[in-house]
Amino acid sequence: MKVYLDDERPTPPGWIGVRWPNEAIELLASGEVTEISLDHDLGDDERGTGYSVILWLEEAVAMRDFIPPVITIHTANVSARQKMLQGVQSILRLIRNRA
Repeated sequence: MKVYLDDERPTPPGWIGVRWPNEAIELLASGEVTEISLDHDLGDDERGTGYSVILWLEEAVAMRDFIPPVITIHTANVSARQKMLQGVQSILRLIRNRA
């Protein structure tokens, strides 16, 4: 399944749309997500951001040998995009270091 985390943009055809990080994380934990696309700013930082999902993925890969899906960042927030992409790079390094 493909998961699209965003609070404003329409969900692309063939994707499952979620609004909050906990919804995305619940689907990721199922092990059935093959691709995830993340926005950062979701309208209520107390409920989390797209970066919250990156942090969950990083911990799951490091601590539980979780196999992450393909990760795309579609946020318009330039500084958050950089932070999220650094998180993706960290996840990829963790995977490479397993081998």
